[in-house]
Amino acid sequence: MAAYLVRRVLLMISLLLILSVAVFLLFNMLPGDPARLTCGKSCTEAVIEQNRQRLGYDDPPLTQYVKFMSGIFTGRVFSPESPEPIVCAAPCLGYSFNRHEQVLSLIVRAAPVTFWLAIGAFIIWIAVGVSLGIFAALRRGRWPDRLVLGVSLIGYSLPSFFFGLLLMFFVVIQWQWLPYPSYVSPFEDPVGFLQTMILPWIVLAILYAAFYMRLTRNQVLEVFNDDFVRTARAKGLPERTVVVKHALRAGLTPIVTAAGLDLAGLLGGAIISENIFNLPGLGALSVESITNSDLPLITGITLLTASLIIVANFIVDLLYAVVDPRVRLV
Repeated sequence: MAAYLVRRVLLMISLLLILSVAVFLLFNMLPGDPARLTCGKSCTEAVIEQNRQRLGYDDPPLTQYVKFMSGIFTGRVFSPESPEPIVCAAPCLGYSFNRHEQVLSLIVRAAPVTFWLAIGAFIIWIAVGVSLGIFAALRRGRWPDRLVLGVSLIGYSLPSFFFGLLLMFFVVIQWQWLPYPSYVSPFEDPVGFLQTMILPWIVLAILYAAFYMRLTRNQVLEVFNDDFVRTARAKGLPERTVVVKHALRAGLTPIVTAAGLDLAGLLGGAIISENIFNLPGLGALSVESITNSDLPLITGITLLTASLIIVANFIVDLLYAVVDPRVRLV
């Protein structure tokens, strides 16, 4: 177990380093002058050159990467020779010259919105998707099974933006059951928070739950054919014990894998849902940074999102031995 953990940690660190190089090259070594993107069309060459020096774009590529990585651990100072240097405290993911603010500060301000959106939707889609998947597997070939499969097909086929706009039009505008979405912290106004988040939770939950219905159903049916399940039934164990303790636990491995990666990806921002429901999360921040060609902000968000995927994959690997007794970490 200890050796496995060491190998997985070293692999994760290696992947994170490779990721940092890929993201840096992708957004900072593209053709064009990044310094020209830091100001408007009326910017003079003198201002562009000043911005290039302040943000370090005049350094060689290797020097830029070393400064970028060292800034994550020790902080960074932009334009130290100027009368007003820009101090970026560790962990420094860069400085948004368009917004005149640290990239990490912008991410930290938007992250709670995305966090609550992802966690709420995750709880709903796991509860609904896994429960209905088990329900369909236990009634294979009968009308409840066909009904669940039909509902999952419809839910998986509907684009999230279509369903989101549909809910906005009828629930908020036409019937006025809920006020227009305006995010507020759950610690400040719990009722307002729920009124704002319930619709985006439903939209994301329907999209993901449709997939987990089919995945759970297929896994449970596959495990039902294994010898240990037939043995458990032959011993006279209650059907509930056979399904929950034996079949479901043994079939959880792909479900845990998909759930971990889906949650990590959603924590990086739900672009469509956040924009439809006016949520100032990482998804909306990503769209705004791309629209404004804010390369430091784009780099920071991309690096954070991809890192979440890698870390989630590491955690999922460790959970395998917990959810499936047939797996042993060597």
